[in-house]
Amino acid sequence: MQGAQIERKGERQSDPQSEPVTSFRERAQALARDLPAQRLWIGGRWSEGDGEALAVWNPATGERLTDVAEATAIQVDEAVQAAQATQPLWRNMEGAERERILWRIADLLERDALDLACLESLNNGKTVREALQGDLPPAIDIFRYYAGWTRKIEGETIPVSGPHLCLTLREPAGVVGAIIPWNYPLLMAAWKLAPALAAGNAVVLKPSEYTPLTALRLASILQEAGIPDGLVNIVPGRGATTGHALARHHGVDKLAFTGSVRTARSLLYASADSNLKPLSLELGGKSPNIIFADADLDSACEAAWKAIFANKGEICNAGSRLLVQREIYDDVLARVVARARTMRVGDPLDERTDMGAQISELQLRRIQHYVDAGLKEGARLCCGGERLSDEERRRGNFYAPTVFAEVTSDMAIAQDEIFGPVLAVLPFADEQEAIELANDTLYGLVSAVWTGNTGRALRMARAMRAGSVWINLWNGFDSGAPFGGVKHSGFGRDMGHHALEQYTTTKAVWIHEGR
Repeated sequence: MQGAQIERKGERQSDPQSEPVTSFRERAQALARDLPAQRLWIGGRWSEGDGEALAVWNPATGERLTDVAEATAIQVDEAVQAAQATQPLWRNMEGAERERILWRIADLLERDALDLACLESLNNGKTVREALQGDLPPAIDIFRYYAGWTRKIEGETIPVSGPHLCLTLREPAGVVGAIIPWNYPLLMAAWKLAPALAAGNAVVLKPSEYTPLTALRLASILQEAGIPDGLVNIVPGRGATTGHALARHHGVDKLAFTGSVRTARSLLYASADSNLKPLSLELGGKSPNIIFADADLDSACEAAWKAIFANKGEICNAGSRLLVQREIYDDVLARVVARARTMRVGDPLDERTDMGAQISELQLRRIQHYVDAGLKEGARLCCGGERLSDEERRRGNFYAPTVFAEVTSDMAIAQDEIFGPVLAVLPFADEQEAIELANDTLYGLVSAVWTGNTGRALRMARAMRAGSVWINLWNGFDSGAPFGGVKHSGFGRDMGHHALEQYTTTKAVWIHEGR
């Protein structure tokens, strides 16, 4: 998710590559010192929570950053009522004014980009460079993209039988419940908020209990931009409590979720037991990255390294299955292993760091479980495979970049989403076997093909079951292009005009032309 260089309004922001190491650390330390105990954002003001106080930790140091209030079912109800009361005001506001406010949100995100990146790094464990270069630019851009849609959501006229005129109206869904994960907290909030607001909806946003800080910081930005009080409400909490209450609430008209398949199933059940609200689900992936012998190996191998080790492997579209044609298998494996071994894993606030800390101790145990399973099932461990617990990193959740060779498609490391820096490298003989291996998974989020043969690339793109297929690149993202999956990777799409279809309903209006 590469973006343009961030600039402050009226002044050029320094290139993060040239920032002194201490600037990131000092900025982050100042932010950490000033963090208050976080409350709930309901009705345009801070509200004390009745639920359990949840500790928020720094994954890289094990330090407690602050506490957040967990929203109970009562607070979720208050948030939904505030959204219901305010949504008609927003819906009826002139499109030009809603456009101005969304554009202003983008300006304020741009203004505060460095602070938001440092806060994201503190709370998530990703490197501050990744947050500043990979999270903030697309979060800013998506508000500008959807600002332009506020005056372009149109109906149509339909030729029908008889003396009638039939036209359609595209109307807001109403109150949107948005539940976002911990791997890209601010960016995922932007992906949900921008199209929902552009379409005229109100939103109740539930960030992960692990990473609520940038979502709560966003509250003041939305208010400063001119979002009416009550239109966006932010209610941190655990899925089993806050998320469940939001999913079951009869006042929530649509639910947008990014996260795990297991949680998605519980949301579907909750919707069925309440008001049958529609859902859009962007779930996990076990994405194939396929390299043919005629590919540009320098580009393909560099992309393969980034595809799995960016953001610590905590990416739904991680290229966790590297499929390599047999005649180049040893060469590609050697290149990727060499690159992994040279990675600097450690302090996320150090600009020299390549990979930060995993989100939690629980996630570390999950990663180790799959590494142990890979060894037990007969895969060959080429590098990594262990927690990094030396003096410098013993307090944080650091895991070594891990590569397995001699992997077969029936192994757990080739089938299950690990959500960590573990790469499974599988050989294939020809195009047909590559297709079979690529599709041999419950998931279908993204895939990539590296080849110099255009015909082969198109055949592969048509044959693979995935929501996105990238040809000779990895991570093709743009605010105007749809993103989502098939099979266990979910349904519905984020971004592009396709997302607006999920945040609107279509009403048919019939007019009799006779007397």
